[in-house]
Amino acid sequence: MTTTTGLRKPRVAVYPGSFDPVTCGHLDIIHRAAKQFDHLIVAVLNNSSKNPLFSVDERKELLTEVTKELPNVTIDSFRDLLVNFMRSRNADVIVRGIRSVTDFEYELQMASTNHQLDSEIETIFMMTNPKYSFLSSSIVKEVAKFNGNVQDLVPPEVREALIAKYASKP
Repeated sequence: MTTTTGLRKPRVAVYPGSFDPVTCGHLDIIHRAAKQFDHLIVAVLNNSSKNPLFSVDERKELLTEVTKELPNVTIDSFRDLLVNFMRSRNADVIVRGIRSVTDFEYELQMASTNHQLDSEIETIFMMTNPKYSFLSSSIVKEVAKFNGNVQDLVPPEVREALIAKYASKP
C-alpha cells in the first residue's frame, strides 16, 4: 500500500496472546512473522478473568529478553478489544499461530469477529512448526510445576523464570 506521497506505508502486524509463559512455539512464530512485516508488535493480553502464573510485566520482560535480537519487534500489552489496540498502534494485520484443526476453528471465529468489528484488519494464520504442534503454555506450566524438564519447550530465560516461580510457591 502506498500513501498519497508515494511512500509505502509500513506494514505493522500484531501477534496477540497470553504468553504465560512464552514457549519455543511462540518464539518460532515471532521470528517468522518478524521477517514478513516492517514492525511486529507482540501484545500480551491482560485478561482479568484468568489467573496467570506470570504477571503482565513479567511476561513482557521475558518476551523482551527472548526477542532482543529482533530489531523490528516490540513488546506491548492490552486489555481492550484487540481491534482497538491495533487502531491505536496503526496496525492492520493480526498474526495467529495454528497448531491443529481445533485451533483453526477457534481462530477462524476470532478472525471473523475482528473483521466484523473492523473490515480493514486482516488475520494471517501461520502454521506452527511441526516439532511444536503439541506445545502449549499450559503444558509447559504443568511439566515445570512438577520439576519436569522444559529445556526443549521454552527459551533458557523462561526456564529459569519457571524454576524460580515454582520454587517460591508453597
